[in-house]
Amino acid sequence: MKTLMFYEMATEGMSKAQANFAAHRARLDEFHARNELLMAGPFANIAEGAMGIFTSRAAAEEFIQGDHFVLNGVVAKWTLREWNEVLAVN
Repeated sequence: MKTLMFYEMATEGMSKAQANFAAHRARLDEFHARNELLMAGPFANIAEGAMGIFTSRAAAEEFIQGDHFVLNGVVAKWTLREWNEVLAVN
């Protein structure tokens, strides 16, 4: 089972994103290198937020707790959903 993470952009989020991007990206890279984050990115309309696919709920929660986008008001709200992967591309 995977965990999907959804981020909703804060009203003032775009104005704060650039100042926090380097730390956010470093965290993405860290969790990806640990094989706990499979994919992540913003939606085509960035105002709609972003999503990530994690190998476990624990990894997603750990990521969120230290993510500078969450800590510094880029993200207004986050949601986690358990997902039963049926078809995977290798």
